[in-house]
Amino acid sequence: MSQETIVLGAGIVGVSVAWHLLKRGRKVLLIDRRAPGLETSYGNAGLIQREAVAPYAFPHDLKTLLRVIPNQSIDIRYRTLGMLSAASPLLKYYLNSFPNRYNKIVPEYASIIALSTQEHAPMIEAANCESLVQKNGWLELYRTESELAERWKQAQENRQYGVESERLNRAQLDEIQPGLSPDICGAVHWQNTWSVESPGDLVQSYARAFEEAGGEFLEAELKDFSKQGEHWKVNTSKGTHEAAEVVVALGPWAQKYLAPLDYQFPLFLKRGYHMHYKQPDTKASLNYWIMDAEKGYLLEPMRNGIRLTTGAELADLNAPPSYGQLEKAEKEGRKLFPFGERVEAEPWKGARPCLPDMKPIIGPAPKHKGLWLAFGHGHQGFTLGPATGRLLGEMMDGETPAIDMKPFRAERF
Repeated sequence: MSQETIVLGAGIVGVSVAWHLLKRGRKVLLIDRRAPGLETSYGNAGLIQREAVAPYAFPHDLKTLLRVIPNQSIDIRYRTLGMLSAASPLLKYYLNSFPNRYNKIVPEYASIIALSTQEHAPMIEAANCESLVQKNGWLELYRTESELAERWKQAQENRQYGVESERLNRAQLDEIQPGLSPDICGAVHWQNTWSVESPGDLVQSYARAFEEAGGEFLEAELKDFSKQGEHWKVNTSKGTHEAAEVVVALGPWAQKYLAPLDYQFPLFLKRGYHMHYKQPDTKASLNYWIMDAEKGYLLEPMRNGIRLTTGAELADLNAPPSYGQLEKAEKEGRKLFPFGERVEAEPWKGARPCLPDMKPIIGPAPKHKGLWLAFGHGHQGFTLGPATGRLLGEMMDGETPAIDMKPFRAERF
């Protein structure tokens, strides 16, 4: 079975890459061990974050560090073994978060974020899934005026990158989102971010559009892949497949499969949890995606109920789940907005693949012709999947990409 291009990984990034390559006239085989959109792409907050032009930096201020060290926070927790195994990339992440380095990273990161909603748009149209998407932004809630003022200052600075926002006082907030805790003093309304009421369904809709247009999806366990002459051989649990080019869009699993080819990228993981809850019995209705900014969790009105999404957990990929972070977020969340009982028996757990300079790897593999890389999107894989597909397609066809891709190339490591 001969394919022109094989894409490994059917999360939002892999599906988007496959869709773009197919639109460019390639014959594409997409491979994953599970149906599209059932791993990390399933369990995110469902935001296409046009406002997220500044990536998450490692905290440096003493106040935050003292809060995080006891390992009881909602926004970030850690496992000792996970911290030790990722010590080197975490140190680089810490160093890259100092202002002299971070201020150079932000405009590079903002350049790809600027493509986020505009590149989702044609895929949403092709997949006929407009009903999943809302375009009224989301609310970042604050309990103290000083914290809100500081965030609003940042929001105004980010206008240079096309971010649209509005500062809301409590009266304005009550008009659009009643039923919130009296502790909330106001919010930043991020206006040109889109929200998706079922992220997994969106990815599956994109995958169906890919198949209906002539692409092929194979649900099979990937064993390995290697260069054989001018072609690549991909071994799976359902046979061997060959192609002139292979794209690795395997997210948290990318390094595992690239190591035999002598690639050692400083990938580390931030895990996250979510749970769905019944709508409240009261007249209150959750109209917006909301973030309790000073606590570090989100509530989202999803198809399956109100989803609560935790912050990050620094841990190994296969470490057993630890639900303390979610339980504490649930306790705080019920004070913020009166949602109902849990819908599922067990919380969902997933992993975000991160790199120490906070930017993904998108482009050719340095040592092998015909091998292309697309992973390491951190918190923004769902946001950046379609943009990654467009940019990689342009690079693979020898075109000038929409933005400067040097900051995202693998050679920087």
